[in-house]
Amino acid sequence: MTDPSEPPTGDGGGRGQRSTARVEDPALLCGRGRFLDDLDPLPGTLTAAIVRSPHPHARLRSVHLERARAHPGVAAVIGPEEVTAALHPFPLSLKTPMPYYPTATDKTRFVGEPVAVVVASDRYVAEDAAELVEVDYEPLPAVVDTDKALDPGAPKLHEQAEGNVATDRTFHFGPVDETFDRADRVVTAEYEFPRYSSTPMECYSVVAEWHDEVDGPAITAWANFHGPFSMVPVLAGALGVPTSRVRLHVPADNGGSFGIKAGIYPYVALLALASRHAGRPVRWTEDRIEHLLASSAGSDRSMRFEAAVSDDGRIEALRADLVDNVGAYLRPPEPSTLYRCFGNITGAYRIGAVQIRSRAVVSNKTPTGLNRGFGGQQLYFGLERLIDTIAHARGIDAAELRRRNFVQADEFPYSTPTGGIYDSGDYPQAFEKVLENADYTALRQRQREARERGEYFGIGMASVVDPSATNIGYVGLATPAENRPPGRGKSGSTEHVRVSVDLNGVVSVLLGTVPQGQGHATVAQQIVAEQLGLQRDQVRPVVEMDTATTPWTVSSGSYSSRFAPLLTSALVEAAERLAVTVRLAGATMLDADPEELELADGRVRVRDDPERAVAFRHAAGLVHWDPGSLPEGASARLYEEAAFTPPESKAANQNDQINSSLCYGFVAELVVCRIEPDTREITLEHVSTVHDPGTILNETLLEGQIHGALAHAIGGALYEEMRYSESGQPTSATFMDYLCPTAAETTYALDSDHVQTPSPVTRLGAKGSGEGSSMSLPVAIANAVSDALAPHGIEITSLPLHGNVIHQLLTEEIPATEGIH
Repeated sequence: MTDPSEPPTGDGGGRGQRSTARVEDPALLCGRGRFLDDLDPLPGTLTAAIVRSPHPHARLRSVHLERARAHPGVAAVIGPEEVTAALHPFPLSLKTPMPYYPTATDKTRFVGEPVAVVVASDRYVAEDAAELVEVDYEPLPAVVDTDKALDPGAPKLHEQAEGNVATDRTFHFGPVDETFDRADRVVTAEYEFPRYSSTPMECYSVVAEWHDEVDGPAITAWANFHGPFSMVPVLAGALGVPTSRVRLHVPADNGGSFGIKAGIYPYVALLALASRHAGRPVRWTEDRIEHLLASSAGSDRSMRFEAAVSDDGRIEALRADLVDNVGAYLRPPEPSTLYRCFGNITGAYRIGAVQIRSRAVVSNKTPTGLNRGFGGQQLYFGLERLIDTIAHARGIDAAELRRRNFVQADEFPYSTPTGGIYDSGDYPQAFEKVLENADYTALRQRQREARERGEYFGIGMASVVDPSATNIGYVGLATPAENRPPGRGKSGSTEHVRVSVDLNGVVSVLLGTVPQGQGHATVAQQIVAEQLGLQRDQVRPVVEMDTATTPWTVSSGSYSSRFAPLLTSALVEAAERLAVTVRLAGATMLDADPEELELADGRVRVRDDPERAVAFRHAAGLVHWDPGSLPEGASARLYEEAAFTPPESKAANQNDQINSSLCYGFVAELVVCRIEPDTREITLEHVSTVHDPGTILNETLLEGQIHGALAHAIGGALYEEMRYSESGQPTSATFMDYLCPTAAETTYALDSDHVQTPSPVTRLGAKGSGEGSSMSLPVAIANAVSDALAPHGIEITSLPLHGNVIHQLLTEEIPATEGIH
């Protein structure tokens, strides 16, 4: 195995190819991608159209399906009656009387909520027949604002519940009250983070078939789902069947997800039921308006922070009050967004005592779920704005305040009050590198000169801990410890792989995770080739997912930056086991001791006499063709399945502490912005970013992930917001109103750099890196804009930021919102 403390080297045996081209690209560039709409996996498939509610909140007086059923070419129409007769509510992450079905049942709770499904010979017929579904709605008052939804007098979404609060927990770690009582200063601030989406190029797509078999129903479905596969038992629970009766296929190609496609599972259940009534497989592909109206989004959050600060600027304690607006239902895996960053809630800083109140409130908006960097985007917008607010209040440079509070390099592994165990890092080194690369001292001089000319020139920064390889046990925190059944906790970060060698020495790698463009096949090929001393073209990666044949666990999936730390570790373990058998075969052919042999340059060779060797393929061939020649008791097995299960990922303890991720990287970012005085347009002049992803596995792919996360973050910071009128109607349901950044908006000067502090808890020292800048750049931009407007006494407390917002702030001269005493 390659020592993770050493930089990659090349030895001609497949090593050192860490910046090579992606193996996925030729097929995509030649139009040979295998997206679900390119496939016809189930013969005789019909097409579905979905009837959706135009009301944000309305009682269903009646739903009449007869006219639609009578339309020529229609095979089936189902509505609330069929759904409640056949399906159970989806199992929720915690006990709350807010049942969730794939359609409205008693009333609709958001615009776009499914009410009925029409199945026909083609989409045109289905759409025509959908217009014949007659629904009698009784409109009800709606609530979309988070604070208003918290009000006891607000319209109640779920009659069985006491109110709109789905979960409310408060946590204490350390002497919080005592520290605040003796603090030199207390700084208080309130912030709002917007709801926005991921807008992948490919929207949802499902093909489902219901089978009524002798021993019960079974469901086969194809979907561009990306995981987490903890949603499979949720899906099975709604269908009322064991998970073994649900077979889910995920195509090799997925046109982007960024978390959003985890929310596809309600449509899998709905299409399966439609198939049962139609008697044939049913296909549905979402259009863009449906996606913006009703798919999923990251949750909008209201938050209040209080910091106990010493005279020299050290943060001694933190109080955080977090309220997530999760939309109409607490749809699994919510309330994940509240808890995904629980272990790293203090960020990169030494803060000894923490109090957290975590609430999720339902409203007449689309239900929420995962969105790139989920939980981290919201947390760091508040925490890193707070850091700048403290710096301003204490008259300390924002960079200097961070230096004074960083966890230091000699403190790793570092335990946070909430239970996180930061595995490795050197935050001061990475932070100084970003300042040096941006020439921070010169920037401050340029700012002074610009302000003398009356210009709006801002410098903002952020330094965040980047969690990866989520421990799914964090969801349990939503349930009080005394209500969590002993011995039945949930935890883990397991990933599976299967690796085999054929009789020609070609290695096949079957991955238990489904990518959406990250290059998993490229890295898997590279790592297995390195471990077995082969050229890359001797390794064939396979990434198509089938839950009936592909190795997976409930925590599997392409989410929370799991691939680099977890799946590559499993690859190393499987390759090491194969290497033992290949060396044994080579030893038989060379009449040597297996311990004296190594795999390199496509050969099995004597370590101290490299010319004494046999080809890897000949050694593998011996195992296939002549296993009797192996030593007695030796296994003729060139097929290994490995599961990497890190022991550091445990369930929450009785004190509600949890190591919510296996690995914790680091991102430092600096942004330079200008605001045009007449149009108020914000221009990003320069972005400097430094990432610590542990051991870098492939620098080209790392840079691709960073650039993608930066673009995603710019959308959330400057353009994207899922807006609703007070009456609950979406006002950004098309790309005419929902603005996304294009190439024109990402033309800023960028310098991207990295440091490497290998993780001691993964086999290659790698950590995840696909989300970092989506967490750090929005608040770095907000800090830069706030810095530009500081001479006017204006503080930025929400996103997105654009000309209209800046004009309003400058016109109304809104005062700073922080409280200091």
